[in-house]
Amino acid sequence: MSADQMLAFETDCHIFDGCGFPSPGLHSFVFDPIFSVGGVDFNKPILLALLSTLLVVGFFWAAFNKPKVVPGKLQMVGEAGYDFVRRGIVYETLGQREGKKYVPFMVSLFFLVWIMNLWSIVPFAQFPVTSIIAFPVAMALIVYVTWMTLTFRKHGFGGGLKNITGYDKSLGPVLPMVVVIEFFSNVLVRPFTHAVRLFANMFAGHLLIVMFTIASWYLLNGIGIAYAGVSFVMVIVLTAFELFIQAVQAYVFVLLACNYVQGALAEHH
Repeated sequence: MSADQMLAFETDCHIFDGCGFPSPGLHSFVFDPIFSVGGVDFNKPILLALLSTLLVVGFFWAAFNKPKVVPGKLQMVGEAGYDFVRRGIVYETLGQREGKKYVPFMVSLFFLVWIMNLWSIVPFAQFPVTSIIAFPVAMALIVYVTWMTLTFRKHGFGGGLKNITGYDKSLGPVLPMVVVIEFFSNVLVRPFTHAVRLFANMFAGHLLIVMFTIASWYLLNGIGIAYAGVSFVMVIVLTAFELFIQAVQAYVFVLLACNYVQGALAEHH
């Protein structure tokens, strides 16, 4: 929440008090540095991203560091999450034989995205890290580099270009147009949409929750109390819906990553 919005809460500003509605906007996604280390500033999103990484690594380390034939509760949860990504996403897309080697990467990616999304509804954190475009872009770039590396490693330089551009002599006169469209689609559009799809959903969801939360407080005055109740109900509904969207977006992000890897390994893109 921005400084202006916090001021509205602290000064007990409500409708009919002569103060305007402190509407959320881009300023709601700007955070001042909390501290600096070696000239590097650490703000709330960066700290949440680091904490997300530690949580994912720490959880799976604790779950599988000393695996047992009869798993304990932590190992059972870890196995369920791991198996969901392995069977439900990776094997469904790549097949068991090809997909086995990519399971650790996809599992890590899924849970990292999910946890970074989940901060949106965690008290005191209340901010989805992936609503800052830099984080989805960084993860999409990792997938993109993996995809391109696999493409050229498997098919060679010439074969890799054919794979990316959809080159097929049988297309005849439309071949040049197809090559141009496929090239821009694969090289530029795919990584862009991969990152923006995650970012836009988390950005919009957080903005809606913040808006209705502020409105619930702002309307607590006179006849506005009735509308404040409706606004608060919307906060609860949107929070529940956001729980669903957070998991879906993690699933979609990893599913697309698997599709890109599958395309890199296929003979024809």
